[in-house]
Amino acid sequence: MKKSNIHLEVGLDNQEIPDTIHWTADDAPSEGKQEAKAFSLSIWDSSEQGTLKIDLWTKDMEVFEMKRFFIEILSGMSDTIRNSTQDEIMAMDIDNLAKDFTKRLEKEMQMAKG
Repeated sequence: MKKSNIHLEVGLDNQEIPDTIHWTADDAPSEGKQEAKAFSLSIWDSSEQGTLKIDLWTKDMEVFEMKRFFIEILSGMSDTIRNSTQDEIMAMDIDNLAKDFTKRLEKEMQMAKG
């Protein structure tokens, strides 16, 4: 059986706030450490029938970046539910939610520009 490892490394400042995030993976398209500003990890615990979740982001991640990050997570969830369950209705509902959030974010960004 083939195994693949994913490694996350979080650097903390003196107040233990994430300062840097790096990741590597055996099957990553690029070799070596890759930099990231955030990650969201969800793991299904079948024995407890619940989700274990870790969300971390660096202190220099902008609010608009964070919002865009979660919109893209939603879009990815839509693809996942479509591919894994063929539940097109649920996938479309998630897609529509992501589109609504995208429109809202675009308006916020325009308003911030003045």
